[in-house]
Amino acid sequence: MIEIKAIDKSFGEQDALRNVTFSVGEGELFGLIGPDGAGKTTLIRILTTLLLADKGTAKVAGQDVEKNYRQIRKQAGYMPGRFSLYQDLSVEENLHFFASIFGTTVATNYDIIKDIYQHLEPFKTRRAGKLSGGMKQKLALCCALVHRPQVLFLDEPTTGVDPVSRQEFWGMLKKLQHKGITILVSTPYMDEAELCDRIALIQEGEILGIDTPQAIRAAYPHPLWQIEGPDRYHMLRFLRKQDFTISAFPFGESLHLATRTKMPAEIIEHALNTADFQPANIRQIAPTIEDCFMDRMGQPARAQTNSYAR
Repeated sequence: MIEIKAIDKSFGEQDALRNVTFSVGEGELFGLIGPDGAGKTTLIRILTTLLLADKGTAKVAGQDVEKNYRQIRKQAGYMPGRFSLYQDLSVEENLHFFASIFGTTVATNYDIIKDIYQHLEPFKTRRAGKLSGGMKQKLALCCALVHRPQVLFLDEPTTGVDPVSRQEFWGMLKKLQHKGITILVSTPYMDEAELCDRIALIQEGEILGIDTPQAIRAAYPHPLWQIEGPDRYHMLRFLRKQDFTISAFPFGESLHLATRTKMPAEIIEHALNTADFQPANIRQIAPTIEDCFMDRMGQPARAQTNSYAR
């Protein structure tokens, strides 16, 4: 449903995308995972025909993004990262306006937005600018779906939204996927990667890896430890200087330490005790997507595993 081959894009001397290649299968929920400035928005704007790539090709629903941009705009829904609806129009006015742009009506395609619009209906006469962040998000999603697109592009849709609204939103995406809509969603939140069928890790315009979240975690190559204790900042600096350390990063209220080889926890504990640190807990753990991302950031871009699966 989405096919990207060797896309490059630069802004002046700044490379935004470098040799990006992957595909998204029909009906797939695909995540583009990376921090701010990684190139996520640039890629989505190319796929939604708002930007032209410098090199490479891309197709959406079988249509070339440069040659057939008019057809793509009829077949794709797009929810940008910044709320971009008319804030002085009410909820229902915005929805009817976007339906009219695509030559349809809300009633014609109501079944596709029904589950989402039911949350908005009590506020249908309220101006969009007066909605909460979560409600603005739902309205933007309804407007992106009102013409029944084949492909849905979502650019960081949950940024700045409370945790409950984030959870509700991903539940809505799963329901849309079950209705046959192909979804490409970008996010800086690593925990949201687990909710996707497949993900692409992107940093500084390059793809670091593509696979299922489970396969990416399973490919993590090092023993990983969680260390808790006081004075984490100085403990972190100390651990980064040890011969057994590959990497050490703060992770919430603890530290994550990757070591070169398997070893008893007592070796790490002894090293810390020798330096007068008193760790409260040291245990080996399974890696998260964030651990995998940090590991791959320190290596050259790898072969894009499983990039044309499905």
